[in-house]
Order: sequence, then structure tokens, then C-alpha cells
Amino acid sequence: MSKQNRRDFLKKATVTTAAVAAATTVGAPAVHAKKTYTWRMVTTWPPHFPVLGEGADKMAEWIEKMSGGRLKIQVYGGGELVPPLQTFDAVSQGMVEMGHGASYYWAGKSPATQFFAAVPFGMNAQQMNAWLYSGGGLELWEELYAPFNLKPMPAGNTGVQMGGWFNREINSVKDFKGLKMRIPGLGGKLLAKAGGTAVLSAGGEIYTNLERGVIDATEWVGPYHDYLMGFYKVAKYYYYPGWHEPGTVLETFVNKKAWDSLPKDLQEIITTAAARSNIWMLSEFEAKNNTYLQKLINEHGVKLKKFPDEVVTTMRGYAREVLEEVGNKDKQSKKIYEHYLKFQKNVRAWAKISEIAYAKITS
Repeated sequence: MSKQNRRDFLKKATVTTAAVAAATTVGAPAVHAKKTYTWRMVTTWPPHFPVLGEGADKMAEWIEKMSGGRLKIQVYGGGELVPPLQTFDAVSQGMVEMGHGASYYWAGKSPATQFFAAVPFGMNAQQMNAWLYSGGGLELWEELYAPFNLKPMPAGNTGVQMGGWFNREINSVKDFKGLKMRIPGLGGKLLAKAGGTAVLSAGGEIYTNLERGVIDATEWVGPYHDYLMGFYKVAKYYYYPGWHEPGTVLETFVNKKAWDSLPKDLQEIITTAAARSNIWMLSEFEAKNNTYLQKLINEHGVKLKKFPDEVVTTMRGYAREVLEEVGNKDKQSKKIYEHYLKFQKNVRAWAKISEIAYAKITS
């Protein structure tokens, strides 16, 4: 063998040896890359529901792309695999790996779940994100869901909602008496204080219930989504502001056993996709709400009305009563309620000299 051939041979042998060593190293990335996971996600939304259901679809798509196809998630709309309001139980019991919805739907599991969706006269989307990501809120949420074998995370936000669609004018708090309204969470308890009846129903059922008179009014989200839902066809008055939901967090949650089965990088990919969905969903609503509000008013003759000051003031008083009641139901609810209030007080003090002050000089 010539010297040149010997050098070429040794070079190839060295490269081959190194490649074999890398491939057989314990814990090397190549070992994980061969394993794939196929999961199912159930949601509280109708299949491919605009924005909300789309958020679940997009999150699954992003997870598959970021993982290079190692984690594939099939999304099922409410009713396709389990009824919408059984999403929590399906994931908790391990029937499926993931769920997507809003935590106030699970108030029957624990009153404290509602603090992680929306609090009447509470924090807006920006402030909720601050509490969850940087203020210790997410850790409390994880602690609350742990007994149910679930790991929760924020995956969207509606921003400040509208007050809702009504088939009667609201001129005073007395007009809520006897009113049947689709309204979930803590907002429903305020309605009850005013003499109304709160009805909890999934998004896909609202239009029909309003059309048939099963309910007299409904809150939903905001102009963009309300337009797509067609509520202007079955209700006369559109009220604002949405004191009941100032920044509603949408959630995704994962069965804890399924979560623990994943390698760390796939866990990070799910967390990252949920955070991206959180930003995307709020951006969709903010970008399109005013455009569709003008369409509702100018093209469909919707009567836009502001809740009278007396109504807002009274409902704010009811909010304090309800929060005290819910926040003191049990030890865990009290812990979360007090933490929420403390953070809210601090963040609002800053908002007064930042967001609120700026809004006043630009309005």
C-alpha cells in the first residue's frame, strides 16, 4: 500500500470510528430522533372553530413542525370524540393526551379554576400574561390542576370582551331580573346577584339557543368572532364594555403521565407552541375587532349601546361580593384569590401612570 493510500485509509477509518461512537453514545440526540408520538387533543370548540378552534389546530401544526414530525397531534372539535364540556375529564382520566378550552368551564371541579380564565373587573390580557408568566400565577395553576393529573398552560386570550347580545334594553340593573343569559364563570354569579339566570352552554349551541328563545341574551367574545357567529341575526342590542371578561385566558392542558413520558425537548416544544398560540389569538382579535364592529353597525344595523353607569357601578359591587365568596370557599381558593388580588393591585398601580395615562392623552 502506498503512503498516499495508507493516509486515505486511516482518514476514512478515523471518520467511521467517530461516527459509530457518536451514534452509540448513551443519551445522544439520534436515539430520541427515532421515536415518534401520536397524540389526540379534544377541545370545547366546534371543529376548526374560527380563532379559538384554529388556535388548537395551529398549535398542533406548530408542534409537529418544530419536532420534525416526532410529535403529531390529532385535534378533535367538541362532540367529535367527547362532548365539549367533558374535555377536562377526558384528559384527566387519560382517555386522550391533551385538551383545549377555558378554565372557568371547570368551576365544578374547583372554584379557583375561574381565576385562571377571567375575573369580572379584573386584569386584562397583558396583566394576566404578566401574572401567569412572571408573577407566579402559572405555578399556582399547575398546583391546582395537579390532583387532576393535568399540566395547564395559557394558549390564547380574547382581550377585553364585549358586554353581550340582548333582546331587551338594559337601562338599569332591574332589567337583568328574570333574564336568561349564556354567561360562564364568575360573570354568571354576578348576573344571579342581579336576579338573572346564568346558562352554561358550549359555543356551538349558543346561536340556536338564542334563536329559539332558550336564552334571552348571550355574551361571547368580541365583534370579529361575534360577526362570524352571526349573532346580529338573532339579537337586537350589542352592549359594551365587557366588565365580566376583561382578558379571558384560553388554555391547553396535558395529561401528566403523557407529559412525563416525553423527552425534555418535546416538552419545551409544546410549551413554546402554546405561548405562540397565546400571542397569535390575541393578535387576531385586536387586529380585526374594530373592522368587524363597523361592519355590524354599518352593514347590519346593529344597535351598539353602552351599559349605563349605574349598572356598571352596581355590578362592580356584586363582583366584590362574589369574589369574597368564591375566594373563601376553601383553602386553595383563598390562596389563589389573595395572590391574584395582590398582583392586580400592584400591576394596576403601574398601569395608572403608564397604559391608562397614555390612553387618556391619545383618546
